[in-house]
Amino acid sequence: MASEIPHRGLLGRRRESKVLDGFVDAVRAGQSRVLVVRGEPGVGKTALLDYVVERATGCRVARAAGVQGEMELAFAGLHQLCAPMLDRVDRLPGPQRDALRTAFGVSAGPPPDRFLVGLAVLSLLAEVSEERPLVCLVDDAQWLDRASAQALAFVARRLLAESVGVVFAVRESAVEQELTGLPGLLVEGLNDRDARALLAIQGPLDERVRDRIVAEAWGNPLALLELPRAMTPAELALGHGRLDAPGLAGRIEESFRRRLDPLPPETRCLVLIAAAEPVGDPVLLWRAAERLGIGADAATPATAAGLLELGARVRFRHPLVRSAVYRVASLEERRTVHRALAEATGPEVDPDRRAWHRANAAPGPDEDVASEAERSADRAQARGGLAAAAAFLERAAALSPDPARRAVRALAAAQATYQAGLPDAALALLATGQVGQLDELHRARVDLLRAQIAFVVSRGSDAPPLLLTAARRLEPLDLALARETYLEALWAALIFGGAAADGGGLLEVAEAARGAPSPEPPRAADLLLDGLAVLFTEGRAAAAPSLKRAVSAFRGDGVGREEGIRWLWFACHMAISLWDDESWELLSTRHLQLSREAGALPVVLLAMNNRLGLHEHVGELQAAAAMLDEAESIAEATGSQYPPYGPLTIAAWRGQEAVLSELIEASIDDLAGRAEAAGLTIMRWSSAVLHNGRGQYEAALAAAQQASVYPHDFLYSTWGLVELIEAAVRSGKPEPAIDALRRLSKHTRAGGTDWALGVEARSRALVSEGDAAERLYQEAIERLGRTRIRVDLARARLLYGEWLRREKRRLDAREQLRTAHEMFTAMGLEAFAERAAHELEATGATARKRSVDTLDQLTAREAQIARLAHDGLSNPEIGARLFISARTVEYHLHKVYAKLDITSRNELAGAVEV
Repeated sequence: MASEIPHRGLLGRRRESKVLDGFVDAVRAGQSRVLVVRGEPGVGKTALLDYVVERATGCRVARAAGVQGEMELAFAGLHQLCAPMLDRVDRLPGPQRDALRTAFGVSAGPPPDRFLVGLAVLSLLAEVSEERPLVCLVDDAQWLDRASAQALAFVARRLLAESVGVVFAVRESAVEQELTGLPGLLVEGLNDRDARALLAIQGPLDERVRDRIVAEAWGNPLALLELPRAMTPAELALGHGRLDAPGLAGRIEESFRRRLDPLPPETRCLVLIAAAEPVGDPVLLWRAAERLGIGADAATPATAAGLLELGARVRFRHPLVRSAVYRVASLEERRTVHRALAEATGPEVDPDRRAWHRANAAPGPDEDVASEAERSADRAQARGGLAAAAAFLERAAALSPDPARRAVRALAAAQATYQAGLPDAALALLATGQVGQLDELHRARVDLLRAQIAFVVSRGSDAPPLLLTAARRLEPLDLALARETYLEALWAALIFGGAAADGGGLLEVAEAARGAPSPEPPRAADLLLDGLAVLFTEGRAAAAPSLKRAVSAFRGDGVGREEGIRWLWFACHMAISLWDDESWELLSTRHLQLSREAGALPVVLLAMNNRLGLHEHVGELQAAAAMLDEAESIAEATGSQYPPYGPLTIAAWRGQEAVLSELIEASIDDLAGRAEAAGLTIMRWSSAVLHNGRGQYEAALAAAQQASVYPHDFLYSTWGLVELIEAAVRSGKPEPAIDALRRLSKHTRAGGTDWALGVEARSRALVSEGDAAERLYQEAIERLGRTRIRVDLARARLLYGEWLRREKRRLDAREQLRTAHEMFTAMGLEAFAERAAHELEATGATARKRSVDTLDQLTAREAQIARLAHDGLSNPEIGARLFISARTVEYHLHKVYAKLDITSRNELAGAVEV
């Protein structure tokens, strides 16, 4: 509590108080504000927070403070802030309510996604602020547990239209990545005049002493108040005080230590108990003190010395007091007080703090203590506190007397650390040597974890061989996990295309997977692996029956929630490669629904990628753009990297050449540097689509030829053949088109759907003449008309219309070209629409001009919210989709209404064409 003299603490803080006055005024006026107050220890950050409390009349104030001893307890800081508001939690949307209750240990449930917890806190704060403006103050944010820091930083970045203000106080030297980029206020030392004025309050000083203290304190208010207290009257008078402790914080700690030295042993022990007990619970403090034979009178000297206060809470004068007390204690003294605190903490009331105290009290390996820490890790993991789980597991490993159990716990700590989003720290744990004495199964799991980390961290070509090695090692030990690892290895190898120099190429992975035993009965994922193994070893025709069985299995009721969340994206990819548009829609819808319900946000991004592609192919470019906006909102909120393929393909279909060129330029070096052949293929296919739409056939041919040379069976290389055929024919080069048609037909015949055979008929018509060509165009239109893939149907009508015009059948050509133009225009495929318009004009007809879309008047966020409201989603549902509060949704909708000249969401149907 650095604010021992409130207004004295603001001496010389005119600039800071002005900023904070504006902050409070804005929140009181219904605006959102966030501020990160940075400064060295003792500079007056807490005094500034206290000033905010005084100024925030008419506002509700919630406070929390990070405590160094609680950094390993998941959501401890967040619970401290939100506990007074939990009576409102029932008003939150169901998934958010359940996530927050689980995170706080109020109810059991699956581990909540950390960002769903963040969204729940955002909704809770917005709900509370409806009654009156809310000011949240978080002191010592550098000591927040990781889960709380992530959730609060998430909230801070998503506030917009709520009457909520959040102030974080953090040490200047702390590296708080979560708070990077938020508005900040740097609190520096007092100027010389204000420093001397504050020092004068302490009483008369020798001039030389005063000058030296001012010079040594660098304007730090706490140092100015404390350094004189560390000196004897003789030192103050003669100027011989000891001011050589290393660093300013060290000198302040030294002053506190010198005040501690003359205290009675019982008092020093009581203060040490308080320093080791982060909750500040006086009942717990005295229970522990009683176990050590310490009476109530031991507190008097400590309070008289100004080291701590004992009231409703136990509070130190400043966090540096706590650290000084704990640092000066011997290891045995620390163990003694932790043991007393563990005994004083009921296992039913707070088992995790009890486990942490027991772990710190243990003089050496102790299986009972290690097991208790492991159980705490399980509880933390169940609440979604992966970083806390990792810390408990690491401590459990260190306390394990049995080398084998120690190794298993160290591996579990590394896995939890990786899942918490700290892959480098997980690798460091694997490298400590603690995982050395593992059995074969756990050594295989180490290989798997190293491979998964390599894939996430570098997205480089070293991942496939590592995954393959792990799968082979797991095969005789855990067949189900081995087969799942083979699936991961196949996908990784497919992304990187050609054979890896050190093994792990796609063919090698597929052959190894094909040799793995098949379980009985097989899961849907097993059928998928079997089909893929045949695909990459024998080809599309041989694999089609197996792949169709796998897709059918994923469509059925036998796929559980966990299996569906994990593998539906891959099954959906295979459905697309089989030209099965019905399964594409069904599987992508189911995957998106399952992943959203589970709050599994990284998986939501995968599901959105498949769904976005479907929107494009059925001609719903506005829906695709809205989904892209939503995906980018999730990526921004979670700190994930969303691949650039959505923006690439949308720009290609819209014919936006400058946009596509810019996107390619921004991505190509990174993809090439990582040898990510799949990404390069998508990029080249997108270029081919764009150039075909714009009638730039030579450029389209060059891009399509590059896209179609992918060394393995890959969706976009197959689609590249379709673009190649059209571009080659229009460029007067039939030979490449005929060869591409031969290759394409192997895929379309294996698929056998109307979509597949319709695209083949359209492509074959391009290299045909006379009645044969016309029959093929008509077959293509008939088949594609029975599918969802309206883009391919419109392209078939365009090509048929162009052929009819060249056959001098103008009236027939107009019918096809006008329909194609109307379809392209409605779908937003501007370049293809323009191409159809030019052809239509060549027949002597005129294309209808496109009216201005009402959504063009709106910003991207407003259009996105308007579409979701048009689809019938409520404000809370829209907020959950976009990671904003319902209040912010309402704010944007009012702007939409004003721009569209409507008054309610009921009128959106007539104002917005989605």
